[in-house]
Amino acid sequence: MYAQVVVDVPTQQTDHSFDYLIPAALEKFIVAGQRVVVPFGRSGRRVQGFVVGTSTTSSYAQKCKPIAYLIDLQPVLSSELLQLSQWLANRTFAFWVDCLQTMLPNVMRAKYSKKAWALTSTVRQSALFQGAAAISVPNDLTQQRQLAQWQKQGQVRIDYLVENKAQTRQQLVLNRVANQDYAHIVTQVKPQATKQRQLLQLFIDHPDWQQITYTALQQKYQIGNSVIKAAIAHGWFTRSQIEIRRNPYTNPVTPSSPQVLTAEQRKAYQTIITSASRPVLLEGVTGSGKTEVYLQVIEHFLQQHKTALMLVPEISLTPQMVTRVRARFGGQVAVLHSGLSQGERYDEWRRINQQQAQVVVGARSAVFAPLRHLGVIIIDEEHEASYKQIDNPRYHARDVALWRGRYHHCPVVLGSATPSLESRARGQKRVYQLVQMPHRVYNQPLPQVQIVDLREQQNLALELNSPLQVDLSQPLITALHQCLKKHEQAILLLNRRGYANFLLCRNCGFVPHCPNCDITLTVHLQEHCLLCHYCGHREPIMKQCQVCGSSKLRLSGTGTQKVETQLQELLPQARVLRMDNDTTTRKGAHQRILQQFAQQQADILLGTQMIAKGLDFPNVTLVGVINADTGLGINDFRANERTFQLLTQVSGRAGRKQKLGQVFIQTYNPDNYAIQLASQQDYEAFYRQEMQFRHQGNYPPYFFLIKITISHQERAQAFKMAYNVAKRIKPILQPREQLLGPVQPTVARIKNRYYYQIIIKYRHNQSLGQLLHQIMNNVQIDKKRGFAIAIDNEPQQME
Repeated sequence: MYAQVVVDVPTQQTDHSFDYLIPAALEKFIVAGQRVVVPFGRSGRRVQGFVVGTSTTSSYAQKCKPIAYLIDLQPVLSSELLQLSQWLANRTFAFWVDCLQTMLPNVMRAKYSKKAWALTSTVRQSALFQGAAAISVPNDLTQQRQLAQWQKQGQVRIDYLVENKAQTRQQLVLNRVANQDYAHIVTQVKPQATKQRQLLQLFIDHPDWQQITYTALQQKYQIGNSVIKAAIAHGWFTRSQIEIRRNPYTNPVTPSSPQVLTAEQRKAYQTIITSASRPVLLEGVTGSGKTEVYLQVIEHFLQQHKTALMLVPEISLTPQMVTRVRARFGGQVAVLHSGLSQGERYDEWRRINQQQAQVVVGARSAVFAPLRHLGVIIIDEEHEASYKQIDNPRYHARDVALWRGRYHHCPVVLGSATPSLESRARGQKRVYQLVQMPHRVYNQPLPQVQIVDLREQQNLALELNSPLQVDLSQPLITALHQCLKKHEQAILLLNRRGYANFLLCRNCGFVPHCPNCDITLTVHLQEHCLLCHYCGHREPIMKQCQVCGSSKLRLSGTGTQKVETQLQELLPQARVLRMDNDTTTRKGAHQRILQQFAQQQADILLGTQMIAKGLDFPNVTLVGVINADTGLGINDFRANERTFQLLTQVSGRAGRKQKLGQVFIQTYNPDNYAIQLASQQDYEAFYRQEMQFRHQGNYPPYFFLIKITISHQERAQAFKMAYNVAKRIKPILQPREQLLGPVQPTVARIKNRYYYQIIIKYRHNQSLGQLLHQIMNNVQIDKKRGFAIAIDNEPQQME
C-alpha cells in the first residue's frame, strides 16, 4: 500500500503529493486526512506531511521511502477540506501545504529541530559535547562546520526531529478505591492527622464522588500534596490524569427564547430555509433584527440534525455575538478566532472535529471549521474587508463559504446593512436571492444625522482657552453635554489610533521617518514613543529637532489618544473608554471593554472602526464621527464605498431601542456624495451612483482584478522584475482588458524591501490564470536572489 503525502516543504518543486510506502503495521490505520512524519530528500530529514490519498500502486519508478510514523490516529482533515485545499491553492496562487495548514489551528503546525548524536568516545568527550551522548545542533557556524566534518567521518549522526506542539491539558485527580470503607478507616487515623481525616471525611460526606482534582483539594480544601501522597501510599486512593478542556467563555449567560418575528423578518426567514443551495443576500438596515433571523434559521437546521457556521468580521464583535448565540443554544456552541489562546483554540477545534459542537461562531479562519452536515453558513457584515486574508493563502472567507455551501447543498446567508457592490450586483442579477429589510424592528426610526462642516467651525481651543487643539465641534460638544445630563451613552469614532499622525519641527520642517519603511512615525504619547505601524520600529519622542536642534516641535494630526485627552479636559465628569489596537492587545481586552460599556461603567466609548459595526447597546443615543474624511483620500477605488459603509454602520449604533438617536458627522468634505448619502442612510441611491463610477473605470463588479506585488532589497531589481512580468502578461490580454503598472504603492518601502505593483483588469481569461501560475513558479526560483512575489486574486486593499 502507498500513501500520497503533501510534505511541509513549501516550494515550487515540491508543490504536489509524493508517494510513500505504508509500513505493514500501519496499513489498517492510515487514511486520507491524517498527519504523518516522513523522510524527505537525500539527507532523509524528517518532515511533517498530510496524507491526501492512498493506493495499491505507485507511479514512482524507484523504491518508495516508508512513512516514519503517524501523528494523528484519526483524520484531522475531512474529504471535503482536502478537496477545498486544492481549489484554494489554485485560486489563491498558494502552495498546497500552506492551504492545508491554514485549515488547522496554529498549534498543530510542526516544530522542527536537529539533534547531533556522538558515535565515538572522542567526540563525546569533546568541548562541544562535554560528555553528552547528544546535543541540539547549535546556531554557531564554526560549531556547525565541526559537526559537518565529524558527520563526513562517520563520527556524528544528525537526526531531524518533528515535534507535535498540539498538546491536551492534563490534570491530576484522586480516585476513590472500590470497596474501601472510609468510615472505618477514618476511625483508625490518629486524631492529630487532621488533614488526612479531612480528606477521608470528604469522600464519606460525598458518596457520589468518584474522583476529585488535585487543584480542588489544594485550593478549596487546603489539602496539600504530602497529605495526598500519604493517602495514596496507604492504598486508600489511586492517582490518575484526566484531560481538562480549556473553555474560552466561562461567564454564565441567561438563556433566551425566540422572539416573535416581524413581517420582514418572517419573509427573510422563510426565504433562507427554502433556498436550498442558492446564496441569500440579506440587506437590512441597522437595527432591523438580522441577528434574530440568524438565530431562528440556525435553530431550524439544528432541529434537522444539521450544523451551522456563523462568521463575524471583527474579534471585537465576537463576544457580543457569542453571548447571544450561547444564550440561545448553550453548550452546542464553539468559538474560533485569533483572540483565543493557542490551547483554547486547539480544544475548541477538537470539540468541533469530534462533533461535540453543532454551532460555530468565529472570525475569518472559522470558515474552515471541521463541521459535518452543514445546514447553513451565515456571514454577518459580509461587506467587511477583514474577511480577506492579507497573507498567503490570500483567500476571501465569502468565497470559501460559497464553495462549502455548494458542497453541502446548503444556503449561504450574506447579511449587511451596506452590502459590497459585488454582492449587491449579484443580487440584482439573481445570482443571489436578494431579501431586503428596510425598516427597524417595531418601526423604530433611524437616528437623525447632522453633517458638521469643519471649515465653518471656530477655533474652539481659543474659545475654551485650552492649550490643546480641539477636534470636537461645538455642536458635538453640546450634544455630549446633553447626553451625559440624561445619563445616556455615546460612541465616538476616529479611524486612526495613536496620539498624532506625526511630529513636525516648525523651524525647519523636519518630520521623523521610519528607517525601515517609507512612512512617517506616529506619535504614541502614552507610550512616550514614535512608532511605525508597518514594521514596529520605535523611537523615544525627541525634545529637540535632529536636524536644526530647535525645540519648536509640533504634534500634527489627531489619533484616538489625543481625542481621549481632549475629552478628559472638556468633559472631566465623563467616564471614557478607548478601544483600538493599542488598548486591545491583551487577551480578553475586547470583551472586558465592551462589558464595562454594556454595564454602563462608562459614558463614552471612543475607538477606531472596531466599534463601528454590529454592536448593540440600548442606552447609546449619540454617535459622533470625529473625522469622516480619513478614508476618502486613500489611493483605492473603494474609498467612497468604505466611507459610506463605515458612516452608515456607526450611525446605526444610536437609538436602537426605545430611545431616539442622533449622529454628528464632522467633515471638511460635506458635499461628498458618500457622506451625504450615508447621512440619509440611503444605500440604494449610493449603489446606483457608485455603480456608474465603477462602470466608467472598468472596476468590479464589471471587471475582475488581480494585484501582483514584487519586492526586493534593491529598488532597481524590484522594478526590473516587475517590468519583465508585465511584459509577459500584456500579449495575452483580451480587448478591453487592462494592465496598469508597474508602479510603486503609496508606501514604497516596508522593512527595507522595495515594492512594485501591477494591476490587471480582466473578464474571463483562462490563459491569464495559467500564465500567472507559471510566473509565480519562475519568481520562486529566483527567491534565493532576494525576490518575492505575491499574487492577490480580487484584492480588497489596493495600496
